[in-house]
Amino acid sequence: MVQPRKGGRVVSAGEKQLQMCWLHYKETGEIGAREQLVLEYLHLVKYIAGRMAIGLPATIEYDDLVSYGIFGLFDAIEKYDNSRGVKFESYASTRIRGAILDGLRAADWVPRSVRQKARQLARTMSQLEAKLGRPATDEEVRRAMGVNTDEYVQLLQDVAVATLLSLDEPWSMGGPDGEKLCLADMVADDNREDPAFIVTREAVLGVLADAVEELPERERLVITLYYFEELTLKEIGKILDVSESRVSQLHTKALSRLRGKLARLEVGLAG
Repeated sequence: MVQPRKGGRVVSAGEKQLQMCWLHYKETGEIGAREQLVLEYLHLVKYIAGRMAIGLPATIEYDDLVSYGIFGLFDAIEKYDNSRGVKFESYASTRIRGAILDGLRAADWVPRSVRQKARQLARTMSQLEAKLGRPATDEEVRRAMGVNTDEYVQLLQDVAVATLLSLDEPWSMGGPDGEKLCLADMVADDNREDPAFIVTREAVLGVLADAVEELPERERLVITLYYFEELTLKEIGKILDVSESRVSQLHTKALSRLRGKLARLEVGLAG
């Protein structure tokens, strides 16, 4: 039954029509109703694809990301349960991102050498931070890796294309049946979770929050503006008065530091 009010406000005619479309689809499974819902939320796929396209190689087409994301939207529409009290946009966003990542992984778009560089950079930053008790500077990281300035800048550019998936890699044991946990597991789960999994997730999130707070100021600001305020790198560049490529470097370094901290978390949890 369509409610006349939503959150204390009058529901518009468009919202009523959308609610009726949802009700009709869930009751009948009619393809026409599903197509209407897809068209209604297609803008969400385009928005997420546009954000995820940042830093990807030019060989990855935006339209391909949208195509991957539409599969996630179909899945979200099929499995969405309004009785859980979760907004569809929030639920669908996770499904859409996951579908895009699955598509990229299937295409194997990140060369093995780039993945190795990403791990090396994260490991170096982590080791230096443990030794120094603070975030390492670019110069300290560069020297530890034995590269010159130009090579270090190129390294950051190369690794930038891998940071999209870096937070989707497994970080620690603790999932049901001893599965590896990754940050994607921290976003949402449709099923009841194992208590041990919940405890481990909270530990990971706590370490991640602390790690973000310990980032150098400009890197922390980039992470906040990009992931919490959902600004583009271009918009962040205007705020910081730097080029988009410089923002991309700060973003890459921040994720590499976080990646190193979370890698150390596995040792801590195991101990």
